[in-house]
Amino acid sequence: MATVELRFSALPEHVRTARLVAAAVARRAGVDEAVLDEVRLAVGEACTRAVGLHLSNGVEAPVRVVLTEEEKKFSIEVGDESPTSAGLAPGSHPDVDDAGAAEPEGEDEMGLAVISGLVDDVEVTSSETGGVIRMSWPTSPQNLVP
Repeated sequence: MATVELRFSALPEHVRTARLVAAAVARRAGVDEAVLDEVRLAVGEACTRAVGLHLSNGVEAPVRVVLTEEEKKFSIEVGDESPTSAGLAPGSHPDVDDAGAAEPEGEDEMGLAVISGLVDDVEVTSSETGGVIRMSWPTSPQNLVP
């Protein structure tokens, strides 16, 4: 089981880097080429949500992205450390646009809806220490990149 962990400052401009890294690791893990755009989009939505939570709640900790290659699946966890995640339903947090301004709750709910539409296996959890969006995709040995 191979794991790549990425941590980045909660700034909107770093979301693009997280998307690119996720797509590269997914390709190497054997995720079907036709699904890579879905991986990029889902990671972008999850990271944008985490950045928004950090900025709107004054959290200075980095956003966490963990990419794990297992035998027959590739999974990604995007975690935030926002204390407001605890006890609140997923989708109840404000999002942040590229300029760092808070967006309405509907934008965050839309982001989670987009992720749910892109990823068959998705789980959103929250606790006192923050929230995590877990996503996974099947891999195939014939798709492995040397």
